Amino acid sequence: MLSQSMQPKNSVVSFFAGCGGLDLGFLGGFRYKDERLRALPFDIVAAYDFDEKCVETYRANIGRHAEKKDLAHTCSTSMPAADLLIGGFPCQDFSSCGPQRGLSSQRGRLYETLVNYMSTHRPKVVVAENVPNLARMSGGAVIDTILEDLETVGYRFEVWNLFAPDYGVPQSRTRLFFVGVRDDIEGMPVKPNPTHAGCHRSIDWAIRDLEPISDESVPNQSQYFKASKAKKGNGQGDETSKAGQPSYTVRANAKSRVQFHYRLPRRLTVRECARLQTFPDNFVFPFSATTNVMQIGNAVPPLLAHHVAKSVAAFMRRIR
Repeated sequence: MLSQSMQPKNSVVSFFAGCGGLDLGFLGGFRYKDERLRALPFDIVAAYDFDEKCVETYRANIGRHAEKKDLAHTCSTSMPAADLLIGGFPCQDFSSCGPQRGLSSQRGRLYETLVNYMSTHRPKVVVAENVPNLARMSGGAVIDTILEDLETVGYRFEVWNLFAPDYGVPQSRTRLFFVGVRDDIEGMPVKPNPTHAGCHRSIDWAIRDLEPISDESVPNQSQYFKASKAKKGNGQGDETSKAGQPSYTVRANAKSRVQFHYRLPRRLTVRECARLQTFPDNFVFPFSATTNVMQIGNAVPPLLAHHVAKSVAAFMRRIR
């Protein structure tokens, strides 16, 4: 049996790559806290995102293969073929915190770019990610439409509902993963078993060591919003985290609405938010606090993505 380093790599094309959380999880080979995540047999040959700053962050931390591209106006024939297609298609119109326009908006239909690529290049496996509220919209009609469109080009899909704390992410976050296999290939990747069910990692486990640090000896630790709590109400982002529990969801919010530290009299720093999303400390966010928090909040937690990727890697070995 080939060692992990000797196994042939599966080529990957990444849509809606953002700053690279999903991609980093598929690549592996990084350290989160004291845990070294093994490298996986994937080679990302192209990664696309519409946001130029996300592309800059991705290229600085993951690789030069990232490219700014408006996928809604790009022909898939101009893209490389790959064994896998991955992508977290835009969630704003499906999120319970957003406008919930669903499939009535152009942004809500951007998953169709995945369908176009699948039809053109016929990747063996597809992994797409989105928010859990998508499954509840219109009594399930929205997710049924998306699945029908994905499967109509010759694929079968499963939807995995994964609660991030069950997989070691110290943050309360649930995500849907659409996992598809080309219909001439037998079998499916196996939904990953929880690794931390009943023993969730807490916010203080994740960031306690950062409490005495207020400079850039740890990148992005000096960046945080000085905003105080709203004078009226207690809207999202005004929560105070609780020690001993996973944090509240790290949100992609440009209005300073970042949860407060469980002990210190301030909001969480950019690095603390990155820790809660399971980015390694050497993954540097090079922009303002506003931009950095948006990129972090929009990302798939790399550790959660890694568990999905390990299941896909095992499946790819079986069908080779």
